[in-house]
Amino acid sequence: MNVKRKLRSRITTDGLDRVPHRAFMRAMGIDDEAMAKPFVGVVTTAGEMTPCNMNLASQSLAAKRGILAGGGTPREFTTITVSDGISMNHEGMKFSLVSRELIADSVELVVRGHAYDGIIGIGGCDKNLPGLMMGMVRCNVPSVFLFGGSALPGTWRGKDVSVLDAFEAVGAFMNNEMTLEELDGLERACLPTTGACAGQFTANTMGMVSEALGLAPLGSSMIPNVYDERNTTAGTAGEILMEAINNDGPLPRELVTVKSLENSAAVVAATGGSTNAALHLPAIAHEAGIRFTLDNVAEVFQRTPLIANLRPGGVYHAKDVYDIGGVPVILKELLGAGLIHGDCLTVDGRRLSG
Repeated sequence: MNVKRKLRSRITTDGLDRVPHRAFMRAMGIDDEAMAKPFVGVVTTAGEMTPCNMNLASQSLAAKRGILAGGGTPREFTTITVSDGISMNHEGMKFSLVSRELIADSVELVVRGHAYDGIIGIGGCDKNLPGLMMGMVRCNVPSVFLFGGSALPGTWRGKDVSVLDAFEAVGAFMNNEMTLEELDGLERACLPTTGACAGQFTANTMGMVSEALGLAPLGSSMIPNVYDERNTTAGTAGEILMEAINNDGPLPRELVTVKSLENSAAVVAATGGSTNAALHLPAIAHEAGIRFTLDNVAEVFQRTPLIANLRPGGVYHAKDVYDIGGVPVILKELLGAGLIHGDCLTVDGRRLSG
């Protein structure tokens, strides 16, 4: 194994005074061969809080297989999440944005506390996507981010529907435009699988942002949560991360730059994405030591045309973006129009322009 970058984890494995440390590792089944390899933290927000955070454990397992194939030793851990989906409209909403900071803090605590050499982070919904990315940029060790994927749209009365239709249907019922029976039928049909909300809400928006920032593999974010392809992509992410560790690949703060932040803001505007991105992009920038404010975001929004017809303002869902080729199709259009910077690095070391 040819590791060019000095391994942080050696502080926990090497030397006479690390006998107790190695004993702890042996108790977990880590043998001499595994102990000699880079240690990689694999963090997810997996749990049964909302459908957005389910089906992440299998992706974590696939990422671990990719890390093993690339010559690393994966160490899995989880962190908290609070989803807007169930915390909204009551006191729980006060805890949603705060959870982003706790997630970033928890990633830092585990990665620095255990001296891991790299991070794969897999998030499922609104605040945990930026929270994980913030933690990666703060730690600035080789990192790959993955969005866990959106839910498939449901079908009701012959058309595609998502949870957005459930929100709107409440108002329709209150205005006597829908019966209680119809409302119940829509409620049961609009979210048929696990995964994040299918429209261009915060989760899918920040999933696209993760690609535009260069922290996620191109083409990874719009794969639906329940597709087997997610596990293949997670395995590839593990291999990409090991390439970065073994060959001095780009660090998060080399990926998150003013230019890549502008690219991310452009993707948000071009797709009619969540305005919550205007809170999250400056926060991610701050972790990289970059001043990128709401005004900077607004400047990019103002000069970027809307080119996508996605819910909630439009017609289509995340799966439809996947079906036409995913985020790279959007990036290609923006590159061709000179609206984003093609010289930005991506997590696999290539430039955005190819």
